[in-house]
Amino acid sequence: MSTVWQAILRAPRRHDPGDSRETVRLAVLAALFAALDTSLALSDGPTTGWLGPHAGLVTQLLVDASLPLLARRHRPVAAFVLVVALAMAVSAAVAPGLLVVEHGVSPVTVPRATPVVVIAVVLREERAVALAVTALFAVLAGRLWSPDWSVTPFGLLSTVGPALGALYFDARKELMRSLRDRAERAEREQSLLAEKARFEERRRLAAEMHDVVTHRLSLIVLHAGALRLSSAEPAVHQAADDIRASGSQAMAELRDLMGVLRSEESTGPLVENTAPGPVAADFRTLVEESESVGIPTGIEVDGAVRELAPVVARTAYRVVQEALTNVRKHAPGSHATVSLHYTPRDVRLRVTNSAPEGRTDPVLRAGGSGAGLTGLRYRVEVIGGTLDHGPTGDGGFRVDATLPVYVPTPESRAP
Repeated sequence: MSTVWQAILRAPRRHDPGDSRETVRLAVLAALFAALDTSLALSDGPTTGWLGPHAGLVTQLLVDASLPLLARRHRPVAAFVLVVALAMAVSAAVAPGLLVVEHGVSPVTVPRATPVVVIAVVLREERAVALAVTALFAVLAGRLWSPDWSVTPFGLLSTVGPALGALYFDARKELMRSLRDRAERAEREQSLLAEKARFEERRRLAAEMHDVVTHRLSLIVLHAGALRLSSAEPAVHQAADDIRASGSQAMAELRDLMGVLRSEESTGPLVENTAPGPVAADFRTLVEESESVGIPTGIEVDGAVRELAPVVARTAYRVVQEALTNVRKHAPGSHATVSLHYTPRDVRLRVTNSAPEGRTDPVLRAGGSGAGLTGLRYRVEVIGGTLDHGPTGDGGFRVDATLPVYVPTPESRAP
């Protein structure tokens, strides 16, 4: 509660332009006050002054008719109602019965729509002006120059009460908006901190891979070259060449992966990497390997085959490789299909297999970590792709991936 009152004392006034909905609401209020004033005038009887028997009712109805103008012209309306209230106070003191019926049913001696005007002024004017206008209405409504228990309390309630209520609810609304903005800002900051922590971890992993794994791979390649030179056996030469080729390919893939991990460090314009990557022909090697172990596998290619960025091509290769490996492990006796669909913006992969017809090898099934598809999903998402998998209607399984054709990395910009 104290926080709300502090906001009331400190918050600046807003000047909100009225709109059609507010005008409609004020028109409804005007109609209600007009009905109230008419019914009270019929109960109280006519005024007795020289302005005629309906002077009081006409005065009240004029104030009621001005209420819809509060939406766009609140100052002239407030000034008009203040003048009317002053005239009613003067008439009550100098010429009783002129504008206010003597001994009427209603104890309020200012226009009955005054609370609406006070609220409008409080919500639209600067604090000092709003308090000054409210004080004037309170003095006139409470007849503070000659207090009376039958008039003063009701006059203060009809002026100071609405003003305090408007200030309270307006300040509470501002406070809730401030708290909501603060919560949203804290959530955004938390998200940024989490993103920064993820980036720092990725950068640390890239540094570790560069300092440890790359070093070991380079040693393997060098040792393979030394082994080839130290032996005259053709079989040794072939094995050494295979080791060197595999080691070099692993280093290239590792360099690409480190580029992806460091990609958030880039700030300059991204230049498309046109270095060739695996295309449809490279997937045929995986298909042949799958067929060589007894899994009939077909390949379907749709669209214009195009070269992919190296990191995208290797990710696509790993998706197909992991999917066919899972077929060999978990679906013996089935047949598999690799489908590739090329578009100008992405490449879509699908690997499906039919229902297994044989018993799974427990050694093969227990040989994996159980996190192959999870790690594959992360690898696909790192380069901006999507991965989905699940059972098919015929008892088989499917793996679907959509990969962008091009992913910029710092290596893409290297001369």
